[in-house]
Amino acid sequence: MIDVLIIGAGPAGLSAAIYVQRAGKHAVCLEALTVGGQIVNTPEIANYPGIKKTSGFEFSMGLYEQATELGAEVVYEKAVNISKKDGDFVTTTESGKEFISSAVIIATGAKNRHLGLDKEEALTGRGVSYCATCDGAFFKGKDVAVNGGGNTALEDALFLTNYCNKVYIIHRRDEFRGEPQNLEAVRNKENVEFVLNSTIAELKGDKSLESVVVKDKNSGELREIFVQGLFIAIGQEPDNQGFESVVELDPSGYVAAGETCTTKTPGIFVAGDCRTKEVRQLTTAASDGAIAALAACTFISS
Repeated sequence: MIDVLIIGAGPAGLSAAIYVQRAGKHAVCLEALTVGGQIVNTPEIANYPGIKKTSGFEFSMGLYEQATELGAEVVYEKAVNISKKDGDFVTTTESGKEFISSAVIIATGAKNRHLGLDKEEALTGRGVSYCATCDGAFFKGKDVAVNGGGNTALEDALFLTNYCNKVYIIHRRDEFRGEPQNLEAVRNKENVEFVLNSTIAELKGDKSLESVVVKDKNSGELREIFVQGLFIAIGQEPDNQGFESVVELDPSGYVAAGETCTTKTPGIFVAGDCRTKEVRQLTTAASDGAIAALAACTFISS
């Protein structure tokens, strides 16, 4: 019997685990992939209060060690369903295992959004990537493109300028959502070219990526850009399929919940990027984890 089952071991899930343990309850995190979530791939974190600079990997490992040293457990299973039985919650995993708990915190985060183009899946790992820090070194001395206009896209481009001959930044608008300092840092790089007001219309290449065809949104003109790598950073989408029976999802698939992190089902809470919110940052994920954990502990004790 588990006090609080946490689905996900990213910043929100591990923060929740820490607060559950400190409240005298037992937390178990179910993690489908890697401890730390998406942040583990971030080369540098410089906007978390109290920590001047660290890497996503170091930050994630610090959270993991803090949570497990307090007694929390991480089990590598993918949760696919939550049901209620005799007043408790039964979370079923992809392998068929069942975990019974008094409360549940959904902290599944979000996964990389795809372009949805022909050849995208076939060329993934053969020139198409969603993680510059993972794959950037493979493109040393080559020409690459980054697609996106947020912080991730700008950080990816900045990282790639250290390895690649040229970096194209393809963005559907002429303004960026990313932080001004990130944009300024990229603008100061001589091997960067901006391709604005443009979308990617086609990927070319058979065994590996050879070029991308971009379409100017204003003129409709097509341009072929010859690159060996394309790093897609156009945002994320939640991974909440399977939980529709116990929580409300918005049209984009995010769990409907406010700052209290409560859902429509008493005893089920949500934390981090997988819930409806305006700001999705490392700090807000940690905040959600603390709020959801304390709410879950209060629910158990009431």
